[in-house]
Amino acid sequence: MSKIDPNLAATPVVSRRAWQALIVLLAGMFMALLDTTIVNVALPTIRTSLDASEATLSWIISGYALAFGLALIPAGRIGDRVGHKWVFFTGLALFTAASLACGLAQNDLQLIIARVAQGLAGGIFVPAVTAVIQLMFPPRARGKAFAIMGSVIGVSTALGPIVGGLIIQAFGDENGWRLVFWVNLPIGIVALVAAARLLPSRAEAAVAGGGTPGAAAPARVALDWVGLLLVSSGLVALLVPLIEGQDQGWPWWTFASLAGSVVLIVLFGVWEVAYTRRGFTPIVPPRLFSHPAFSGGVILALVYFAAFTSIFFTISILWQAGLGHTALESGLVSIPFAIGSIIGASQSNRLSELLGRTVLIIGVALVTVGLIWIWLVLLLTPVGDLTNWHLLTPLLIAGLGSGFFIAPNVQFIVATVDPTEAGAASAVVGVMQRVGSAVGIAVIGSVLFASLTVTAPGPDGVAAAFTASATNAMAVSAAFSVVALILVFALPKRVTPWY
Repeated sequence: MSKIDPNLAATPVVSRRAWQALIVLLAGMFMALLDTTIVNVALPTIRTSLDASEATLSWIISGYALAFGLALIPAGRIGDRVGHKWVFFTGLALFTAASLACGLAQNDLQLIIARVAQGLAGGIFVPAVTAVIQLMFPPRARGKAFAIMGSVIGVSTALGPIVGGLIIQAFGDENGWRLVFWVNLPIGIVALVAAARLLPSRAEAAVAGGGTPGAAAPARVALDWVGLLLVSSGLVALLVPLIEGQDQGWPWWTFASLAGSVVLIVLFGVWEVAYTRRGFTPIVPPRLFSHPAFSGGVILALVYFAAFTSIFFTISILWQAGLGHTALESGLVSIPFAIGSIIGASQSNRLSELLGRTVLIIGVALVTVGLIWIWLVLLLTPVGDLTNWHLLTPLLIAGLGSGFFIAPNVQFIVATVDPTEAGAASAVVGVMQRVGSAVGIAVIGSVLFASLTVTAPGPDGVAAAFTASATNAMAVSAAFSVVALILVFALPKRVTPWY
């Protein structure tokens, strides 16, 4: 009698509908992450088309990132209670409507409001993507589904600047930036129809994933709305002066707002402790921070995303507003970073198993080398000689490092806490990544525009001024990266797979 390979016997059967549902989920993920990078190349044309202020450019990126991050945890909790299918559908519908509103904006205030709404909607539906995959796929098939999701994340963020540049090149400055937002409309409409038909209910997803319908209904958990209000208010109070302060000349209220943000964050911490003692589930469980390595890892996530998210904000403004290149040429500058990021991400899992924490150290070190190299290029290259070829190698190096780091970093940070706290820890890290992006753009934008002084007439004078201010901004991004490199050593050397 022949023996049956137990591994083959245990191979899960995943239905065709599950893979179709995965395509729908990843279409939404693609839209949300494409919008984190596609808008960068549109910023200079938005500035001229709407006569927008310098602070508006920072708000377009920071407002999206902050709203996205703040929505992640409550959206996940609501999905646990009412079912992730309709949370995904609602968030995707709002995201599509907000994309339409962004393209219809007639002034900078309308655009900021629509952009914040778009980020909020993205934060509502993105948690449902990972939650439904977790429920819908059996454990042995889940890894493949998440690997496909990782590829979509890499491709969507890499394509953003190139797609944005192509759209603006094809349709012109006035209409091109509007179509950068409207590119979401056909994808969103098709995804909504498909989501209504293909995404499983909570009970169906649990059965597909090897569970039972009854197990799919978790205990009702009170939502920590007071905590959410306090942390949201604190972060907004921090970002408003960072973005508006330079443009407004740093009036007294900016310093009052910064002080108020500290008070609100402290009150948030006090509330979370008290809320936990009353037996409820807080937005951020205080017990997580009893692990010093986790605290360091959370700061690492914030600082790293502040460093790398701001790179193309600076380069897009310099390349178009300063050096007079087109949006497409600005988008093409990012190709080496995108290629490096895709290559690094494809190898990061294997290298993390082989090298442990060293892969993160190598990743952040490469990003740091790349950013310092870019800073030196901007500092030492004559303005008239600066081309995208000067940035090719450092951007490739930085992209490779970013790919090594981004994929496994959450796994290493979450490994610093008890396995029973892994879900909450992962959610907190996701929020801090978005907050880091928002804070990074706010700080870099303030430095970029605060040091922008045109002292000579004509295009040469403008180019020299923007290059000098971009050099200062890139120095701050590099400094963030150096701090991140130091913080990597707070993480454990090895992690134990959760499966």
